[in-house]
Amino acid sequence: MNRTLHRLAMIVAALSLAACVVYEPIPGSTPQQRFDRSWAAAAGAINDNGLTITTQDRSTGVIRGERGGVTITAAVETLPDGRIQVKFFSTGETKNDPYILTRVTDSYNQRMGR
Repeated sequence: MNRTLHRLAMIVAALSLAACVVYEPIPGSTPQQRFDRSWAAAAGAINDNGLTITTQDRSTGVIRGERGGVTITAAVETLPDGRIQVKFFSTGETKNDPYILTRVTDSYNQRMGR
């Protein structure tokens, strides 16, 4: 009886190990690569809409573009969890082109494949 219990315990242990799955990590991009991609997309989106880029400061994450009294600012930030957040702001006289901010945001999303 003791020998049967021992064998049964060994079989259960072997089967439980067979049920364990270890997944290989999926190769992904680093936060720096994601920042670089978002940075390029934000600058490209501003440029796509005919604004002249006047400021690009990667250390602060700020890109500014101007055209006809309107300034569009992109703020690119790495969040503590490694995600990248990009925000666009507009200042100046937008009455001549009230949808400029929407077009820049749409262009950014398109460049990011969204």
